Amino acid sequence: MEELDGRQVGVDEITSLTLTGYDHFTTMRVEGGAIRGLALHFARLARDCRADFGTELDVDHVRQKLSRRLDLTGNENDVVARITVFDPDLSLTHPAGPAAPRILVTTRPAPEPPQGPLRVRPVRHLRQVAGVKHTGLFDSRHLRRAAQLKGLDDALFHGDELWISEGATWKVGFFDGRRLVWPQGEHLPGVTDSLLTQAHESFFLLTVMLDHLPSTEAAFATNAAVGVRPISAIGAVPFVMDHPVLAELRRRYAEITAEEPRPPASARAAPSTSATTAN
Repeated sequence: MEELDGRQVGVDEITSLTLTGYDHFTTMRVEGGAIRGLALHFARLARDCRADFGTELDVDHVRQKLSRRLDLTGNENDVVARITVFDPDLSLTHPAGPAAPRILVTTRPAPEPPQGPLRVRPVRHLRQVAGVKHTGLFDSRHLRRAAQLKGLDDALFHGDELWISEGATWKVGFFDGRRLVWPQGEHLPGVTDSLLTQAHESFFLLTVMLDHLPSTEAAFATNAAVGVRPISAIGAVPFVMDHPVLAELRRRYAEITAEEPRPPASARAAPSTSATTAN
């Protein structure tokens, strides 16, 4: 069951999500009721709410709704929680009207770790408004489907000059034999890659071109649902799937302290009734 501001979501509100797609979100893996990088997820929601709706997000309110949803789910199994911020009353023809975003919290079973290696297809593509984690995922899913129809797993995006940016719903990283590298191409800032950068001293932000790949030892995908996942091939270029650096990254990621999302006692005693406050 999905919950909107702590109650069961209605048909009209789901219809708004389906028809307009002017919303943003974050997803996080919940293990034993705790979440790695929770503060970064909340910071992303607040940043994107300002970008999309011109309002300040009430993060304590979001925390309460997430905590309530997870209490209903229980801690027996890992889940992926998604928080979507949208305004069902914002007009399709006049999206510049006053916004009052709402909070939708959903959960689904988390994928079992570890996930197997990915074989990906490089494609020329740049996400629209790449800096916002918005729900406009048609292009990404279409390109993922096209890759899978060719017997691969997913799509890796690059620009016109063949510089690599990101995967369809994940960040890509490389080990060139000396350094861990994040591509510098325009992409959505990720939570998992930020946590790995904090946990490991050897990451660099560099321009990575497709023709650099044959001299690269290892490649990997990251997102909040699966952590670190090896990439076995990008196009015709193979990589070492069991490279020691990947085991080191997975170990360091597993050691990152997770935070329970329960709000402060004062916030639980006086719950907010509004998702946002105006600037």
